[in-house]
Amino acid sequence: MADPQNEVIELFPTPFMYCKQVLSPSQCTQLIAQNEPSATQVNHQSKDLVHTDIFFPEDGGFFSEVSRRINAPLVDMGNLLFGEKLSWHIKEMWMNFLKPGGSQAMHNHSNSFISGVLYLSPSHPGSRTVFFRGFGDRGFVFTNTHQDTETGPFNAEKWIAPEPDVGDMILFPSYLLHAVPVNQGDVRISLAFNAIPERLKAWGYSISFSH
Repeated sequence: MADPQNEVIELFPTPFMYCKQVLSPSQCTQLIAQNEPSATQVNHQSKDLVHTDIFFPEDGGFFSEVSRRINAPLVDMGNLLFGEKLSWHIKEMWMNFLKPGGSQAMHNHSNSFISGVLYLSPSHPGSRTVFFRGFGDRGFVFTNTHQDTETGPFNAEKWIAPEPDVGDMILFPSYLLHAVPVNQGDVRISLAFNAIPERLKAWGYSISFSH
């Protein structure tokens, strides 16, 4: 433990947003019923994980409503990342059906800034989303991990997200590595998405993102 007289400052913390009840249980059931038949894409690393085709908010119907409900938390998360309340656009959505015994390998999401997961079904406590410290993001790669060490936010190699209720959502920077351990419960159903801002601006230059 650090001396209580010494101030510990958390440099450059990573934002992670947990949002309760973005969708109601009945809305989650509706999404599952409408789209489960299209979940035919088998994950290339786990045959017990299948995905739907990509959806877009512009497709209309229920996905437009889902996009609308996600928007306000997205703007708040973007404000944490970039210091400005920008307009955000969900560039793609898809649904995941993780069968018993299946898992999701460690990965991150390219070509986006904020990624999220909406939990549409109950999840087994052992199948919560796990986040990993990025490889090589420290100046040294030595570790000190044994039975006598205490794990804290500065030396942990991974972090397990809270156990979600149906309709809850998480938002995180797209570069974060994450995975889902072997599913020990019933089919675990989620909706994942990636989002981009309208533009970023610095020192007289701006980059705009179109859709």
